[in-house]
Amino acid sequence: MITQTALEFIKRRIISGERLDDRRLDEYRKIKIERGTNVNAEGSASVKIGETHVIAGVKMQVGEPFKDTPDEGILITSAEFLPTSSSDIEPGPPGVDEIEVGRVIDRGIREGKVIDLKKLCLVEGEKVWIIFLDLYLINNAGNIYDAMALAAMSALLDAKIPKLDENYEIIEKEYEGKLPIQHKVLSLTAYKVGNVIFYDPNDKEEDVIEARLTVGVRDDGKIVSLQKSLDGSFTIKEIKEILVRQRDLALKMMKKYL
Repeated sequence: MITQTALEFIKRRIISGERLDDRRLDEYRKIKIERGTNVNAEGSASVKIGETHVIAGVKMQVGEPFKDTPDEGILITSAEFLPTSSSDIEPGPPGVDEIEVGRVIDRGIREGKVIDLKKLCLVEGEKVWIIFLDLYLINNAGNIYDAMALAAMSALLDAKIPKLDENYEIIEKEYEGKLPIQHKVLSLTAYKVGNVIFYDPNDKEEDVIEARLTVGVRDDGKIVSLQKSLDGSFTIKEIKEILVRQRDLALKMMKKYL
């Protein structure tokens, strides 16, 4: 466990504009993305940001639509922190942090209209495709939100629609096209310590953050989601600056990695 003295040192260093690994405040660690890593899933991706490692999988099945959207498919997003990912994670049902990151990623995808859900309707009011987007934290070395956002979008882009027989049963290992993706969305997170805004904290830097703001950006530059977390606050000026910076950063990262 990190000591109080160490926490104070890390906080002072960030406030002075320095990082533990000498990165700039807005500089990300090395990012590595691999798609198609799970042959048993309709789509999958592995994402590493520094030592943080996340995998995402997409599975699809035929089911009934929601009553208020009888002509649309369904997206269900969940996140799970594996006990082996960190000494702080214990086995058991999803905790508050897992539920929150799953909802943040889901909101960005949903509000960004990433998938044309109407094209996933098979029989209106009776049968639609249900997409299960599952995110797993393999190793926690900081900035889980951004790693999971990259993994989620990468897995959706990799996903294929299974082929069905005349009874709407899935034919194993046969596909009939990609998911109807209409936009890409990437959610990136700004972190705050004192009056300093910075990005991509490692696990030690995360121990001192006071506020977090995750912004979902669509590939046309539209801001589609916001999620503020933790007890600290952002000024209106800071939020405006974050929106501009993260929109530019997200567009660059989508062009490079997605």
